[in-house]
Amino acid sequence: MHTDLDATFAALADPTRRAILARLATGEATVTELAAPFAMSQPAISKHLRVLERAGLISRGRSAQRRPCRLNAGPLQEATAWLAAYRDHWAESYQRLDNLLDELRAAEETAASEPAEAEGDDRA
Repeated sequence: MHTDLDATFAALADPTRRAILARLATGEATVTELAAPFAMSQPAISKHLRVLERAGLISRGRSAQRRPCRLNAGPLQEATAWLAAYRDHWAESYQRLDNLLDELRAAEETAASEPAEAEGDDRA
């Protein structure tokens, strides 16, 4: 599974590929349609599509003369599940930190509400 995750995260590391996936999330599109918003050649877009396809994030169909690309959400779901474990870990860590801060604030408020010592008291 880590090999699949590696391919997914490597594919997601590029902003152009993330933009292509965002576009495909709205529906299938041809290479020409996917290339339109970018200032790059169609072969350059095709290279990005091959990376996405190798990672399993997209598939290319065949419809007459067209080869529409489609989003495959499976690898994104696997990446999300993998990240969720870490999100849960950090949420628990932040909760423990919040609890500690609450305890420190309560102790500080208690100390501040106690009567001040007499000014002449020389206890060290």
